[in-house]
Amino acid sequence: MVRAVVVVDMLRGFMEEGYPLYCGARARRIIPNMQKLLEDELAKGSKVFFVCDSHDKDDPEFAMFPPHCVEGTPEAEVIPELSKYPGKKIPKKTYSPFYGTTLEKELAALKPEAVVVCGVCTHICVLHGVSEARLRGYDVEVPVDCVGDFDDKAHSFALDYIQRVLGAKLTRAVPQLTPKPKFEIPDYIVAGDTSDVYFVRTVEILKKEGLDPVATMEVFPNRAGILCGMEEVKALLETVLPSDNREVWALADGEPFERKEVVLRITAPYQSYGIYETVYLGILSHCSGWATAAKECVDAAQGIPVISFGARHVHPLVAGIMDYSAIVGGCVGCSSILGARLAGIQPSGTMPHALIIIMGDTAKATLAFDRHMPPDVPRIALVDTFKDEPEEAVIVAQAMQGKLQGVRLDTPGERGGVTADLVKETRARLDLAGFKNIKIFVSGGLSPERIRYFIESGAPVDYFGVGSYISDAKPIDFTADLHAVEGKPIAKRGRIPGITPNPRLRRIL
Repeated sequence: MVRAVVVVDMLRGFMEEGYPLYCGARARRIIPNMQKLLEDELAKGSKVFFVCDSHDKDDPEFAMFPPHCVEGTPEAEVIPELSKYPGKKIPKKTYSPFYGTTLEKELAALKPEAVVVCGVCTHICVLHGVSEARLRGYDVEVPVDCVGDFDDKAHSFALDYIQRVLGAKLTRAVPQLTPKPKFEIPDYIVAGDTSDVYFVRTVEILKKEGLDPVATMEVFPNRAGILCGMEEVKALLETVLPSDNREVWALADGEPFERKEVVLRITAPYQSYGIYETVYLGILSHCSGWATAAKECVDAAQGIPVISFGARHVHPLVAGIMDYSAIVGGCVGCSSILGARLAGIQPSGTMPHALIIIMGDTAKATLAFDRHMPPDVPRIALVDTFKDEPEEAVIVAQAMQGKLQGVRLDTPGERGGVTADLVKETRARLDLAGFKNIKIFVSGGLSPERIRYFIESGAPVDYFGVGSYISDAKPIDFTADLHAVEGKPIAKRGRIPGITPNPRLRRIL
């Protein structure tokens, strides 16, 4: 069976500046994602349908909205970035991609296994398309990075409604980064110095008793979350388990797991891994806690990129692991050099308040940054040190003469913190001064609730920087239990003896 991709209203009238119903720069951000979506789906044999506004000159809809996308005009054309992709164009005259169109007939003949709905606007035609496709019994997917809107609050509501009420699946066209770092296990960990002493004593006793049975250990969590730390656990087990007598099955970093779901199963001579139970449980517990917190922020941001800024809140020995875990959870960047190295990306961050205070002027500090930093480092200025944020943003933008790429708002709590109104004013003043392409980064005390506040308030945030919500995340408790010894099912009271089935596990060693 094939899949159907319904591209809704990706027209010049909605996506190009100057037309009365232009959806804005935030909506245009989905265009590269849609290109990737179409390329991937066409490569799989999916069928594409461009369902497009094509109004009459006296359309009744013009009583509510300005005349737009009139049949035969440039406004009604698919944007050039997408027009090169093969697909059938289906004109429509209402919010509905189905009413009065041939889409229903096309899908009935195709019998797709899933219908992917994307385009603009999320809370109008996309929402109607998803609703009607679901009413017709189709499995529907909505890639959140391929839908856009002129109203951020309505966009947020629509996605929530699409998932919770209509039962459509929210996906992504551009997969989140799933790094595959190379972990090196320190000698002191291999020596057992970070293990609970009773595991070390247990292995010592077994050695003296001449007992080293092949045993199966299973690991499971006490609550649901996003798995992280398995790559590091794999590196540990690869180091300590005998290569000719081991079998390890696991979920992968970045995969969701449920409460009490087995995420790791080790079968090997017990003495080879007995002292490391503390180690692999600790790795999974902390890393999964960080990744899960990051995922909560990423989900709340609904497609707006999130960067991890929490390295300053943890011990330096784990700062890189924490940032790596945040990347696994969906963050697009992190501030620590080691975390970025593990994730295979460049670290994110430009200047602290200290540079600005020492130089005595934000514009002067930004110009110095521009002079001395490599060209591949983004030019992003912190604009809350000495002056009003909107004013300072414009001053720095003018001083940089077109080279400034973004401004970061990090207003301290003593001054009320960053608010949605402050972001809106900063955006408005930058736009009025001719700097419409400068991005706005927001940081300082962010959490999923604060992120949702900005989105629901319609604040034009381009990036969120999250620190302590991720770094302070509560670890997810993992438990390890023996379930078989020399192939014989066994377990302590309260647990079921024998292997616990989980078809999601994949063999990693």
